[in-house]
Amino acid sequence: MIVELQEKTVHDTVKASGIGDRGKKQCIVSGFRMKLIHFKLKLSLLGIAMTCYTNPLLWIKSLHYLVRLRKRFLGNNKLQKMVYAGGKYYMGLYTPGWNSRVYKQFIASQLNDYMPVRGGGANRFNTVFLAITKKCALQCEHCFEWESLNKKEVLADVELKEIVRKIQARGVSQIHLSGGEPLLKMDTLINVLEQANKSTDFWVLTSGFKLTNNNARRLKNAGLTGVVISLDHFIPEEHNTFRQFKDAYYWVEEAVNNGNNNELVTALSLCATRAFISKENLMSYMELAKQLKVSFVQILEPKAVGHYTNKDVLLSLDHLKILEDFFLEMNFHPDYKTYPIVTYHGYYQRRQGCFSAGIKGLYIDTDGDMNACPFCHKKTGNVLDGSFDKNLEVLKSEGCPSYTPN
Repeated sequence: MIVELQEKTVHDTVKASGIGDRGKKQCIVSGFRMKLIHFKLKLSLLGIAMTCYTNPLLWIKSLHYLVRLRKRFLGNNKLQKMVYAGGKYYMGLYTPGWNSRVYKQFIASQLNDYMPVRGGGANRFNTVFLAITKKCALQCEHCFEWESLNKKEVLADVELKEIVRKIQARGVSQIHLSGGEPLLKMDTLINVLEQANKSTDFWVLTSGFKLTNNNARRLKNAGLTGVVISLDHFIPEEHNTFRQFKDAYYWVEEAVNNGNNNELVTALSLCATRAFISKENLMSYMELAKQLKVSFVQILEPKAVGHYTNKDVLLSLDHLKILEDFFLEMNFHPDYKTYPIVTYHGYYQRRQGCFSAGIKGLYIDTDGDMNACPFCHKKTGNVLDGSFDKNLEVLKSEGCPSYTPN
């Protein structure tokens, strides 16, 4: 009751000040408005802790645990901005939007790592990547599914729905649907989304190809949260060459515009190659991302898998330093509080290890086989066989072959 009254007070303050975001489209929130929303969010964490534990001492200790957990990943850097989209507020691409039911369950699942929560309702997974098709019209330089591309499909719709059911039965905050190019199987996407329960946020990982306004509307109506659209250069010709598709850049712009118009959360994903990495290029990319009005930019490091197998593509320490410095500057320097939020997995993974590999997530490929992540191709059984949970524990025990904490 106390928490509800506190939240109502903050809500009334936001409303009276005229700085609420209701009715707005996707936007970056910063300054006083962000601080008020963040204060209200922190009050809600207390409410979640109170539902998870009966002991008032655990309410306080569990909140301290969440603070320590954040500092493990981000140090003492203070939050400078949030994203408002679809009626929810986001602090990161892989954190569900506040104040949704999925967000509350996500936080309860993090608290369960500290001390088991009441009812045993914690999610087993934060994020699961599920490839739904081998089909693709592009031939991307870095494609991690290159060996499977455009071969005969293995998973039918009924099997994809069964995979989603099995994952959701164990609890999952986000499922990211990929391929191939998942938008080439629109009916499958709609079918999977409509049949899934609403305890999970769903995203589509796409080149943008065929994300028309009609398809974006269909996906939103079916329950999609957002789209992560691959863009590997701010110069159209360079991106088209990287993707070996003359209209690749055109479809990125179309996809972002149509996603925004249909209240899907939009993000760009950059494979940062050695040839691309410089402060100037990264800044030009962010200027374009801001102009396109996306909410997030994800930076991926090239890996020697798929089309890059046996190729010298790994980044040097100098390249990594440029990316890490850029990640910190864009997210936590006040000069960039109007720019999209940057997600850079390598920054966290080098410090805390990989939280995929069966720990908090996994990658299910186009054959239904379980892998540590999309870039770690070591199959550990099939998700549809009767040994799923046993195979999951094997995957977890083997861990990530690329990242261990410093």
